[in-house]
Amino acid sequence: MTQKRLILATHNAGKKRECVELLESCGYEIVSAGDLNLPAPEETGTTFLENARLKAEAAAKATDCLSLADDSGLCVTALDNAPGVSTADWMKPDPQAGMARILKELETQTDRSAFFVCVLVLCRPDGSFEAFEGRVDGTIAPAPRGRGGHGCDPIFIPAGETRTFAEMSAAEKNAYSHRGQASRKMKEWIRYTAP
Repeated sequence: MTQKRLILATHNAGKKRECVELLESCGYEIVSAGDLNLPAPEETGTTFLENARLKAEAAAKATDCLSLADDSGLCVTALDNAPGVSTADWMKPDPQAGMARILKELETQTDRSAFFVCVLVLCRPDGSFEAFEGRVDGTIAPAPRGRGGHGCDPIFIPAGETRTFAEMSAAEKNAYSHRGQASRKMKEWIRYTAP
């Protein structure tokens, strides 16, 4: 039996690695937009859902395959939920500089609460789609800690933990994370409804 192909609409190696781990039991061959040298569409949406849908639709149309896109970000309460949908922009070209910016802007704040949001969109070649959302609340650490994960993981401590995401194993992080939550919802949908 030929394995169905799922296009992962990302050029981010860290995100691809995390998604492949989360979706390994779904029965799809997972190939990224980066692997196929597909152009990355401009993310003009103002919400995580809009941006995830833009990316998933572009990949589905370009490949005529079911496509999955993720849009996610860190929302810091004291910064009016910034960087939010602009998280990737804050992290370019250097995630260390992006995290330093967040920490600098929090220097005069007492509220260090934050949350990560992830929206996954599965899009069919005809443009119809399903969306799945995950959210994890936590706080911003005083300084980056840990070597794992990617993006803002070294400064985010999920609620109920003392370690940052970057100090956890991939399995530990996935049990807590916004992407892990959204992926579990999507896998449940795939199990019972998948195309």
